[in-house]
Amino acid sequence: MDSFKKRLLLSAGMIVLIIACGTLGYMLLEGWNLLDSLFMTVTTITTVGYREVHELTRTGQIFTIALIIGGVGTVFYVLSTGAKFILEGELQEIFGRKRVEKKIRDLKDHYIVCGYGRMGRIICRELKGKNLPYVVVEKSPERLVQFPDILLVEGDATKDDVLKLVGIEKAQGLISVLPTDAENLYVVLSARGLNPRLLIVARAGEEGSEQKLLRAGADRVVSPYHIGGLRIAHTVLKPAVVDFIEFATKSGNIDLQMEEITIQENSHLVGLTLDECGIGRDLGIIVVAIKQATGEMKFNPTFRSAIREKDTLIALGEISKLKMLEEMALPRKG
Repeated sequence: MDSFKKRLLLSAGMIVLIIACGTLGYMLLEGWNLLDSLFMTVTTITTVGYREVHELTRTGQIFTIALIIGGVGTVFYVLSTGAKFILEGELQEIFGRKRVEKKIRDLKDHYIVCGYGRMGRIICRELKGKNLPYVVVEKSPERLVQFPDILLVEGDATKDDVLKLVGIEKAQGLISVLPTDAENLYVVLSARGLNPRLLIVARAGEEGSEQKLLRAGADRVVSPYHIGGLRIAHTVLKPAVVDFIEFATKSGNIDLQMEEITIQENSHLVGLTLDECGIGRDLGIIVVAIKQATGEMKFNPTFRSAIREKDTLIALGEISKLKMLEEMALPRKG
């Protein structure tokens, strides 16, 4: 696209140069005034052939022939370049939309992020860090151009057809962080109706909105102001605890990370105790809690605690060791 712009600028410069040379030539060779010389030059290079301003001398005729050969060719070149620029720009836009639509059609078990403000960008950064597929729905077009490498769709997330466009039937989860609670409520209602199995997390701004969003179908509701207030208070009252949590949950931390790892069906960890599987002894991982398939949370499990299918281990340790535990939680091969 940049090369086309350079060619257009070059062509425009050539046109200006030819008009200037033609006008100056008629003024010097034929002795005409500026307006007559300019008129003759423009009608000549555009092949209009309206009329000759004055009778041409033999020198003027030769100059006109040269002007036609040079000027007409340049005009046609400029017109063809401009047409190509417009056509290719439109084609790029069409094919760009087609590529986005194809990528969305190919998505499966992905996440839909509604809203690409400050919170939306942080959420997308975390999803990208975990290599999880996601698509963003944003209705402000100025936010879309700034991030060409992200799968963004311009539209209103409260509309059913927009949610269907981003593959809500095949999605694993939806996160709604739109500016107002009313918009988030509409998104939750629409999403729950379109996909009853979808994990839905919504943002609540005002006090009292949390229960409405839960009744509308949200699985989790997060209030940034409530969490922010608690965080500030805890930073004052329990600074060491806050420092540790920040260290353990900070994205990109290579020393320590807290993760949740789900035990898959037929994993060789199933039926073993925490002591028998050697998670703490061999990997140096601390299992903070075990969330069972029923939803019951068992905090600070002992070494005798057994691991069952679909249990989720809340584990604290080095990233490399946690990845090893994730592999152990997968089904047996063969």
